[in-house]
Amino acid sequence: MTHNSMRLIPVAIMAALLFSLPVDAQKKQKDARAEAVFEAGEYFEAIDLYKNAYNKVSDKEQKTAILFKIGDCYRILGEARSAELWYKKAVREDYQDPIIFLRYGQMMLVNEKYEEAEEQFEKYMALVPDDPRGGIGVESCQAAIVWTENPTGYIVENMRYFNSRQRDFSPAYVNAAFTEILFTSTREDATGNDTHGATGQNFADIFASSMDRKGKWSVPVPVEILNSEFEDGTPCISSDFSTLYFTRCKKGKNQQLGCQIYRAGADGGGWSEPQVEFEAFGDSITTAHPAISPDGSTLYFVSDMPGGLGENDIWKVASDGGGWSDPVNLGEEINTPGNELYPFIHSDGTLYFSSDSRIGLGGLDIYKATQDETGGWMVENMKPPINSPEDDFGIVFETDVERGFFSSARKGRGNDEIFSFVLPPLEFSVTGVVKDERNDQILAGSTVKSVGSDGITIETTTGDEGAFKFMLKPGTDYVFIASQPGYLNGKERESTRGLEQSKDFDVTIYLSSTTRVIELPNIFYDFAKWDLRPESMVSLDNLVETLDDNPNVTIELMSHTDSRGTPADNQELSQKRAQSVVDYLISKGIAADRLEAQGYGESQPKVVDDKVILQYDFLELGVVLAESFINQLESPELQEKAHQVNRRTEFRVLSTEYIPQN
Repeated sequence: MTHNSMRLIPVAIMAALLFSLPVDAQKKQKDARAEAVFEAGEYFEAIDLYKNAYNKVSDKEQKTAILFKIGDCYRILGEARSAELWYKKAVREDYQDPIIFLRYGQMMLVNEKYEEAEEQFEKYMALVPDDPRGGIGVESCQAAIVWTENPTGYIVENMRYFNSRQRDFSPAYVNAAFTEILFTSTREDATGNDTHGATGQNFADIFASSMDRKGKWSVPVPVEILNSEFEDGTPCISSDFSTLYFTRCKKGKNQQLGCQIYRAGADGGGWSEPQVEFEAFGDSITTAHPAISPDGSTLYFVSDMPGGLGENDIWKVASDGGGWSDPVNLGEEINTPGNELYPFIHSDGTLYFSSDSRIGLGGLDIYKATQDETGGWMVENMKPPINSPEDDFGIVFETDVERGFFSSARKGRGNDEIFSFVLPPLEFSVTGVVKDERNDQILAGSTVKSVGSDGITIETTTGDEGAFKFMLKPGTDYVFIASQPGYLNGKERESTRGLEQSKDFDVTIYLSSTTRVIELPNIFYDFAKWDLRPESMVSLDNLVETLDDNPNVTIELMSHTDSRGTPADNQELSQKRAQSVVDYLISKGIAADRLEAQGYGESQPKVVDDKVILQYDFLELGVVLAESFINQLESPELQEKAHQVNRRTEFRVLSTEYIPQN
């Protein structure tokens, strides 16, 4: 995906050289000069040379390869819209290497053309089934839509105080108050007068800015002792702010000389002369993007050294007293066939890094990796608004607060800028109202308890509007229990577990009067049978819960049939049905002496109420569904529905003074 020479410090450019050369790169061609400039990492200059060469060559295959290479230049420079355009031309000219579909899809993903991108990734999967990047691309298209619609709670703001028109990225805190930072920039004040052929901008340098008491950041100034005529950047500072690590990438005419990590110590308010940290590696192995652990015992870095899993991997070395151990690759749980870059180790041990080859929004995304008890890594995408379709990388946190800075090219111009982020504390509340279950009447003066899984119970009383409100804690399950004299207790449940955004819950707790008969919905029996059908259990389990919530209540279970069949048969059937309900409740732990079973056969036809009318609008309020009324209904279908209303199971409260035996 997009990765830019400046923002990645040429370590990524070297990967691009290794993996992007066309098949006929070794042939003598009319685009030889463009090839040489490309191989040297001079992508900005290579674009015009390739365009000129395209007009001079006549071989169709060679012309198509040039179209692809122009697309590659724009992709590496982070200019996804231009890259997509040139890849599209290569596709139209039938460029033969399947990699075109992967690259074309990746640029469409960055440009938020998710359906079209998914189509290109599927083509690549069909042609190169062993490469996981095709499947990852498809999943990324699907995830991007969901994540964009459901952003996390982070607040992200552009740091206009110290961003410039050039590239500004990879910040690091310099002091314990988090009021001073170092960062990488290609702005006009950078050392040297040369322009980088890869980007057309200055060579990167390290700059400093500090915040005053009013929260205003100073104009950034270069840290001269750390800067050279070459690329200097990606600073990292130890937790005690005594040691600075950074990357320097040297460059000769039309050639890369590799990147090395340098170290400098705090020296009287400034820094000492930087020294190469890994002398034993020499300059043949690229090392970049240092990240020191909080205890200073482990240094993480990025390299394309032999033994890696992808184009650029994250490695680590451990302090052995006088130096560093041999490098250890973080393994396939972290590293992919693509680029893993910009590691940062949080004070709590969490590893943050950027990758272009995991499920993401496009380009580089920032990922969070935590270790479990066995030492394995669990990696998750930071999602929007931290991540965007463009490159996002170079994150840094304050020690104890979910706040810091990161770099992003999200404006889509290929330019990097620094953004601040903060995760406000999650705030949860519940606002509710207590109502009569039968008629929706407000029940003022109700007692409502909030019972949390953290063991804390809070109680309040509803006012004239029957309303209540509680503040809730994150990661907690709650039960809200309402009570009112003359009513059965009622409750509702909510949970803040797993929620990543603040939320206000709305609940209504319905209470049932102890003076009214209460119908049990969805109690089903087969014709002329009294065995409970499985779908009846949900309603009866709710009744078990109601009886548990109201331990001083005894009830009568009442079963009714319709008028078909003889009265004697209906009476016997209803008694058996009522008893089957009682038996089920007893099997669920309800004391038998709290329950009475009574069958009423066809003797108590239903009186139509508001709830019946909601379901059967052909009936009228207050009508008694006697057999004579049902028989005069105009169709067999309506008559059957009326009979069905009469076939019901109800309960009524007999006493509220039962004393449990245990």
